[in-house]
Amino acid sequence: MASSSDQEGSGSGRRGRPLVFDELRWVVQIRESLTEDGDDEDDNGIPVSVFNVPKQLLVHKPEAYVPQFIALGPYHHWRPELYEMERYKLAAARRAQRRLRPAGLKLEALVAEFADRLERKIRAYYHRYLDFSGLTLTWMMVVDGAFLLEFLQIYAAAEDCGKPALRRVSSRMAHLVDFAGRKSAHGLILRDMLMLENQIPLFLLRKILEPQCASADEAGVLLTSMVTGLVKELCPFKMMDGAFPAVDVAKYAHLLELLYYLLVPKPSAEDTTAEAQDHDENYDIEEQPADGDGEEKPSGGGSEYVSQLFAALWGLASKLGKGPLHYVMRPIAFAVKAPWKMLTVVPGMSGMKHPVESFFMSGADGRGDPSSSSTAGHLSRPPLIEEIMVPSVSELVNAGVQIAATTGDLSTICFDCKTATLHLPVVTLDGNTEVMIRNLVAYESSAASGPLVLTRYTELMNGIIDTDADVALLRQRGVVLNRLKSDGEVTKLWNSMSRSTRLTKVPAVDRAVEEMNRYYDGRWRVKTKRFMRRYVFSSWQLLTFLAAIMMLLLTTLQAFCSVYTCSRWFGAVTVTAASGE
Repeated sequence: MASSSDQEGSGSGRRGRPLVFDELRWVVQIRESLTEDGDDEDDNGIPVSVFNVPKQLLVHKPEAYVPQFIALGPYHHWRPELYEMERYKLAAARRAQRRLRPAGLKLEALVAEFADRLERKIRAYYHRYLDFSGLTLTWMMVVDGAFLLEFLQIYAAAEDCGKPALRRVSSRMAHLVDFAGRKSAHGLILRDMLMLENQIPLFLLRKILEPQCASADEAGVLLTSMVTGLVKELCPFKMMDGAFPAVDVAKYAHLLELLYYLLVPKPSAEDTTAEAQDHDENYDIEEQPADGDGEEKPSGGGSEYVSQLFAALWGLASKLGKGPLHYVMRPIAFAVKAPWKMLTVVPGMSGMKHPVESFFMSGADGRGDPSSSSTAGHLSRPPLIEEIMVPSVSELVNAGVQIAATTGDLSTICFDCKTATLHLPVVTLDGNTEVMIRNLVAYESSAASGPLVLTRYTELMNGIIDTDADVALLRQRGVVLNRLKSDGEVTKLWNSMSRSTRLTKVPAVDRAVEEMNRYYDGRWRVKTKRFMRRYVFSSWQLLTFLAAIMMLLLTTLQAFCSVYTCSRWFGAVTVTAASGE
């Protein structure tokens, strides 16, 4: 099927220049390519869809991107550890040959036709330069395609299948796959099928299937049935309460691309532009959301909060009537009208500015504690780190945020400010989910020209899941359907997945995160906890704060004693107490 130099050169490594480079053969290939007639009609307008996995993703967990059991397509075909599956591929090709119409037709004739008419089109789908002849490439794709089609027949719906022979899995593959999917190799093949570098164009699968069916339309229906059954099985999200969207195989390049656009529907250009404009306007002109009790939070600075606090205390004290407390509360009346911005520049008073403003101002307008892990205002700027800065699920639940599961794709992610509910799609996690999502993210990073929606979703899940307790809360609320061994594996899965090739902003997801963060930061429980952690449990800040308070009290007492005779007032109190006894 290929020369020894092909095998030796291609098997030398996944990337880089082959160890053995045949210069004469390379010159012959270039000369033949430049002297071929034709106007490149076959590959005109065909976008590249099978990419090399970006190194930024590959370096963290290469086994999730490199096939471990079977090679499909040209990228990993010559790897020695995968070549032992070749005999099963050839057995599937022989069975496909027996089903060809008319009877007696050989795969060799099909390969010759593909090599003559479809070679350029096949090469157009692959990003990497395929350094072997067209005949070698065509044989490789036909044999691998025949194996893949036989495997996909497991998922074909009975009412949509053609001949009964097409629905059977042969005894030669019985130890590899079965209809219940109980064999261990079944999961290994599925996992390798989902890898970005292991994809075969869907148009080629249909071309291989057409001679096995009565007509081209029947082949299209059968392939659609196979692919629909597969994506139903693999789709991690529960779509539309069981009403799975229709699959048009002709619109997608390969299985991974089809699965990606089921999870992340293609937005129209107008919707994308309008959504981006709305997103920018919401960041520039944002109304203050209601507090958890339905009361609107003030939007003033730290001095207004301090003034309002003392005003409330003064209003409470003034109702107690005349008496000693009336005189004690007079300094508070001064504090209500005090110019706090001017007082904070006084030595000894400046230390109070940050703690007081942090306590009263945090969460008021999204510009609270800048070092807090849940600051919402940062979303109005380009992202600076991969993990979205959000509280964990446990922190959200303790602050009164509800978590609700939705049946749909990633467009259902939102935060309802009225009910304080974060809506997340139901996701099923099993042994293949991590490989699938990682390769979908790799495809999105390589092919998507717009926002990396799926990547942003993985960053969101990484942000809200910190511990096993967070996974347990999501599982109890139906957001996570865990088919792994433990919640700890789910935690490890999400926390190790937040890797991307570039930072991105997704308007819908970022808007939900900002609204959730603003609600969370506005809770008094959160403000108090954050204040205590930053200014009470930190020793030097505690001492600074206490010293400022003591200085304020002493200054207040001195001012009070300069107006009133403290010894006479305290003496009168003592005499009154003695006479009462």
